[in-house]
Amino acid sequence: MSSYPPASPAQPTTLRQRLAGLRGPAVPPRPLDARALAALAANPGCGRRALLDGAGVDKTALATALGAPASFGQSQFAIVRGNSFEAKVKGDGGAELLRLVHAHLAPAAEPPGPGARVPDLTAAGPEGRAARTALALREATAAGRDSGAWTLLDHPMLALEVAGSPAYLEPDAVVVHPDGRWTVVEIKSFPMIDGAADAAKVGAAARQAAVYVLALEKTAGKLPGAEVGHTVLLVCPKDFSNLPAASPVDVRRERSVTRRQLDRLTRVEELAAALPEGLSFDLATRTPEELARAVSAVDAAYAPECLAACELAFHCRDRARAADQVTALGRSVRGELGALTTVGSALAAAGAGCSEDPTAAALHRAARLRAEALELAAVRPPHPAPETPACPC
Repeated sequence: MSSYPPASPAQPTTLRQRLAGLRGPAVPPRPLDARALAALAANPGCGRRALLDGAGVDKTALATALGAPASFGQSQFAIVRGNSFEAKVKGDGGAELLRLVHAHLAPAAEPPGPGARVPDLTAAGPEGRAARTALALREATAAGRDSGAWTLLDHPMLALEVAGSPAYLEPDAVVVHPDGRWTVVEIKSFPMIDGAADAAKVGAAARQAAVYVLALEKTAGKLPGAEVGHTVLLVCPKDFSNLPAASPVDVRRERSVTRRQLDRLTRVEELAAALPEGLSFDLATRTPEELARAVSAVDAAYAPECLAACELAFHCRDRARAADQVTALGRSVRGELGALTTVGSALAAAGAGCSEDPTAAALHRAARLRAEALELAAVRPPHPAPETPACPC
């Protein structure tokens, strides 16, 4: 009989340990922000982005190691200008910011005075800051009901579960009204000219604010009397000055779309469980060839829109083109082609046609009409050039 104690059964690997192994045990996770979540929700079928974001992998460094670095992002000048404008808006205890919220969203309420509360939200780590923010929201809601006080939370920390892992978000500000309503405030450096800003930039800000609203609703559900407003306040420079101007933005549609798409995301543990043992995205220990194989092991859903939102977009585009995938042509084309998933198969269907497949038949008819149009244009005489009148001089 052996004198050694019986071996203990192997302990199962937790999700946190599995994700740490994917990015590298010595690599701290890269936190998700609202911009990343808005981009993630815009492409819920991309398991590659869901896994890399869930594991906290630095996609910018990964794309550089793969030889396809991202070329988008704010310039240093824009960042400095935005920070300067935000500091101006929040100066003097947030008096100007609270005035804008009162004027645009609660004109019937008692205006905020010098006694408005600005609690300290400092704490250790994102978990501590999120807990401190939840406590400050509870205290502010109670203070508003008791004394009619306004409260400004400067850069609070909110928690939101995404694809099975927590994401910590930091909005510019959250204002607690005396009636217990919470309002998200987005401060941007692009101008608001004649009371209106660029529609594309406003849409991006609305999608980002919708993520904050979703995170706030989780906390508000635990506090009686708390309510999250679905109208956020967008604060921008007025015209070409540095003076603040504000505009209410209804984010109910963006909130519903984001909620639905985040719910559809494949859970991170399912994606991690399907990967081969030993796969890692550790930049310190893996060669570019090994990183490329690791990235290819996770399915992606590339679309041209990814070029403006994902750090790995150029790598995924190259792979989609190399595989002759129709996704490189856009989601609308992919949806129209149905079972034809490659450009080659679509061209073959256009040339041969197939009465049983309506998509192939439509492609064949379109190709025939195009050929007829080109033939007609070739035989039609060109239009004569207009005569130039003689110079009167």
